Amino acid sequence: MLPYNKELKTFARELRKNMTDAERLAWSNLRRRQLKGHQFYRQKILGSYIVDFFCPAVKLVIEIDGGQHFSPEQVKKDTVRDGYLASLGLTVLRFTDTEVLNNIDGVLEKIVQFV
Repeated sequence: MLPYNKELKTFARELRKNMTDAERLAWSNLRRRQLKGHQFYRQKILGSYIVDFFCPAVKLVIEIDGGQHFSPEQVKKDTVRDGYLASLGLTVLRFTDTEVLNNIDGVLEKIVQFV
């Protein structure tokens, strides 16, 4: 079983209620086993992090990054986070909001390669 920080539960629920437009679009294509019959979860707590989307069957994390993820400080934090998730045996795919909003089909094609 993957580690889980119970203290993040309320925050994860809030994130589910307040998804970005890009997250909402991605979720509309990932939910209900639409990709090869795999179950995805949104705003899933893994360790001390909340990931945007998670597919446990293939150990895949999908992150949708807004502009704040491109500052040098945030890039370092994301690198540490990705390293931690990799240490759990997970693969992390990152997409920008712009990629999701302007090319959802291309994003889904990349995801399908991992499921």
